[in-house]
Amino acid sequence: MTAVLRDVDRGTYQTPSKMTVKIWMETWLDTFCTGLKPLTVSAYNTAMKTHIVPAFGAMPVQELKGIHVQKLFNDMLEAGKSPKTVKNTAAILHKALSVAVKQGYIAANPCDAAEVPKVTRHEIKPLTDAEIPVFLAAIEDHPFRNAYGLCLFAGLREGECLGLTWDCVDFERGRITVRQQLQKSRTESGTYRIVSSTKSGKVRVIEPPVVAFDYLRSERTRQVENAQDLVFTNPLGGHVVIETFRRNFKRLAASMGRPDLRPHDLRHTCATVAIAAGADIKSVQSLMGHATASFTLDVYAHTSETMMADTASRMQSYYDNLAQRG
Repeated sequence: MTAVLRDVDRGTYQTPSKMTVKIWMETWLDTFCTGLKPLTVSAYNTAMKTHIVPAFGAMPVQELKGIHVQKLFNDMLEAGKSPKTVKNTAAILHKALSVAVKQGYIAANPCDAAEVPKVTRHEIKPLTDAEIPVFLAAIEDHPFRNAYGLCLFAGLREGECLGLTWDCVDFERGRITVRQQLQKSRTESGTYRIVSSTKSGKVRVIEPPVVAFDYLRSERTRQVENAQDLVFTNPLGGHVVIETFRRNFKRLAASMGRPDLRPHDLRHTCATVAIAAGADIKSVQSLMGHATASFTLDVYAHTSETMMADTASRMQSYYDNLAQRG
């Protein structure tokens, strides 16, 4: 009774509820995640059913504590799950319980009392200066030549490239509007759909180098008209199957001695080339569609360090010239 009175005085008292974690997670998904992309909702649902519900789904949400959440993280790591998988699960659980706090079902978010494992970012391995010409030669006669070329020179994600439509390409002003992507559902049916938003959820307008538009013009000349107005299509005018796009790329990469290369590494190559050419981080952030410049700096730390060293050298030369004038 003393504890209850104390909570009432603090304004943290919660009326006892039998709502379980499972029921709340389902309610959150059905009610508060309706505007999210299908793949995002699917990822949330998978994390809920695979990790969260088996751990403490039957527990009343009001009884969930930080120690329960911490045990979930520890058990996942012991079971061989990667720190990234644990971090993603933690983020989903935190979002769901934050809404529960706002709705008055719980007084505080138990995730705040648990430690999420640190995720070590994998080292990116873009094409080197010597490998870029080799790659361009390897794709020269390939059916996906223009798509791979555009990913390299415009820094598009594969979904953004394969979901690009002609109305988003402005040849006259040299601009591409990136506002949608091709996605494959994670359900058993594996349905493809064009999702009218990018990974960050924001439309971005980019101005890639002229060579990117050379690949687009080549594709427009080659392509047969199709109902979806997609830039890159299969021989029948429909969308490209993402697995086919990746499988063909891996064969090309292996043929040039880089079997580790992925389509996404073309995007990394675009960014590293831009930084090496002297582009400022803010411009690279806009090109890549990253949420913040700090994220861009984090991902391309090694390249940005090279750029900073070059900047320092140029500044020193400037000061040296001033000294000579004096």
